[in-house]
Amino acid sequence: MTLHLASRVVAGPNQVSCDLGEEAAILHLTSAIYYSLNLTGAHVWTLLAKPVTVRAIHECLLTQYDVSTDRLERDLLALLGRLAGASLIEVQSEPAA
Repeated sequence: MTLHLASRVVAGPNQVSCDLGEEAAILHLTSAIYYSLNLTGAHVWTLLAKPVTVRAIHECLLTQYDVSTDRLERDLLALLGRLAGASLIEVQSEPAA
C-alpha cells in the first residue's frame, strides 16, 4: 500500500518495544529481528501507539523541528515505509469521508 499524508498508521501487533532514553528498541516477534530508532524516530514511534494519520504526525513534528515541510514529508514517508516494510506498523487507507 502506498503511504501518503492521509494514510492512517499504527504500531503492528507482532512487536514489542521499549524506550532507551534517546532511542527506541523494537523487536519483531515473528522474525525475531531487532530494530533501533534514533531520537526523532523514537518520537515518531511513540505517536504510533494508537492509529494516527501521517498528516497528524507531520504537523506535530513541524512544530518541534526546524525543517522544511517538503523535507519532513519525504523523510517521514521514508521512515514509515521502512517500518511498514519490516511489518512493524500497519498502514490503512484514507478514512472514508
